[in-house]
Amino acid sequence: MVLIQAVEGVLTLILMGLVGYVLAYKKWFTPDTKAIIPKLVNYVSLPLFLLYSLVHAFHRDELIHLVYGALVPLISMIICFVLSLLLGKLLHINKKHIGIFHAAFTTSNSIFIGLPVTLALFGEKAIPYTLLYFFANTTFFWTIGNYSLSGDSGQAKVKLFSRSTVKRIFSGPIIGFLTAVILILLNIQLPDFILNAAQYLGNMTTPLALILIGITLYGMDLKKIRLNRDLLWVLLGRFVISPLSIMLVAYFIPIPALMYKVFVIMASLPAMVQIVVLSSFYKTDTEYATVVVSASTLLSIVTIPIFMLLLS
Repeated sequence: MVLIQAVEGVLTLILMGLVGYVLAYKKWFTPDTKAIIPKLVNYVSLPLFLLYSLVHAFHRDELIHLVYGALVPLISMIICFVLSLLLGKLLHINKKHIGIFHAAFTTSNSIFIGLPVTLALFGEKAIPYTLLYFFANTTFFWTIGNYSLSGDSGQAKVKLFSRSTVKRIFSGPIIGFLTAVILILLNIQLPDFILNAAQYLGNMTTPLALILIGITLYGMDLKKIRLNRDLLWVLLGRFVISPLSIMLVAYFIPIPALMYKVFVIMASLPAMVQIVVLSSFYKTDTEYATVVVSASTLLSIVTIPIFMLLLS
């Protein structure tokens, strides 16, 4: 029964992603029009979705255990990053790929895939835990991940913390999340018409995110995917070592059952699409970054139901 539920949830996501793939095939999207979707998600629908969901579902006393639980994904990512450093040296990973290797090994696609997946598998009650992982994941990626990726260019690495780094961490979704937390802590109730508007606009998030994934997959040259040693270890990091690290940390820091399941699923998701964006920005091996993201995204179609079954 659990396996059927997981497979059905993933198939629902695949069908929505397929819409984006078909529309891209039909040439509905140019590079300019494609750029509208992530902007809509990041600056409009997702912040409002998070605002409504948290304000609607949580009270002030319930936020304390959320903060405590945020330690689990953060410690897990530190463990994975240290392991990626050790493996990078032991395996003699190509120096032109080492930053991509570290970032892909450690961080996951926590919003564009993570949010739709956890909603499909666990329902709205999983949203706060998804956001906790997203917050830790985003912070780690735009600091340490960004720092590692910049080194692949052969130039001097960017600063670990800078104004642009802080700006990327405190993105639209994080601001929506923090606004909701402040409103809850101050016990401020927004008028119904504002909450209703936030709910309607926020409901666009999942379909838009999945349509974007479909468009992105269409634009990737999947023929270039070759399972070499470097890629194999990235996939092992994403789908084996990362979720296992969550299990290990949660053994020492007990958390609620649903939080645990959500964190494991989030840790087992594919690499972030933003790795390709940063690879292009720093003029590193964008083709390799694209292969890593493509391969991990396709493989997640199989791994998500497996993890759901294991967690039942």
